[in-house]
Amino acid sequence: MRIIVKPVITEKMSESSEKMGNYAFVVNPKANKLEIRKAVEEMYGVTVTAVNTMNYAGKSKSRFTKTGVQNGKTAAYKKAIIKVVEGDTIDFYSNI
Repeated sequence: MRIIVKPVITEKMSESSEKMGNYAFVVNPKANKLEIRKAVEEMYGVTVTAVNTMNYAGKSKSRFTKTGVQNGKTAAYKKAIIKVVEGDTIDFYSNI
């Protein structure tokens, strides 16, 4: 089971990572906090102090087209906020 799907890179999370050492990841919905902690520590070589998780439900969306109203739904996902030890950082841009 792949635990970490992708990092969340937004202005808000970039500011939070610089000031408080928090990083966000989209994770597998079936993963628990211990599995997330272990995966981040192995992948990035940092020490994790706290893991907070949030489940986001999919939203209903509709759009108007020539053929009529198209209804759909966005995907549901789980997000984890990781706090690392002071002094540790995660560089998402090192592989580019």
